[in-house]
Amino acid sequence: MFQKKLKFSTVGEGQVINISDQVSRVVSESKVWTGFANIFVTGSTAAITTIEYEEGVIRDFIRALSMLAPDTADYAHNSRWGDGNGRSHVKSSCIGTSITVPVVEGQLACGTWQQVVLVELDVNAPRERTVIITVEGDQKS
Repeated sequence: MFQKKLKFSTVGEGQVINISDQVSRVVSESKVWTGFANIFVTGSTAAITTIEYEEGVIRDFIRALSMLAPDTADYAHNSRWGDGNGRSHVKSSCIGTSITVPVVEGQLACGTWQQVVLVELDVNAPRERTVIITVEGDQKS
């Protein structure tokens, strides 16, 4: 098993960062030929997913998230903590904080138009996000 932590600085809610190249470098470093990579972001107001990293799809994705958890909805979390990021927690829970991608012949088995992305959802401030990549599998024989 091979594991590495990466740090990313975000600017705020709705930022989508393509981290495919960084994850691919970690997979290459691991020397795993056949297996899987788990990509996990720490924190409950960010998410990891795959998407076609294209401006139109990203705008559509952010718009869909705003319909899922609207800015104007009443969130119990906001009433309890007063930090105004109830919607951020809901969005993160719906997307998820990790994905697992197969490793085939030493590379992530993503499709041509499929990139691994970090999604910043917190409304309060820029963040330093930690992404933990764990690669498991067999090395080339």
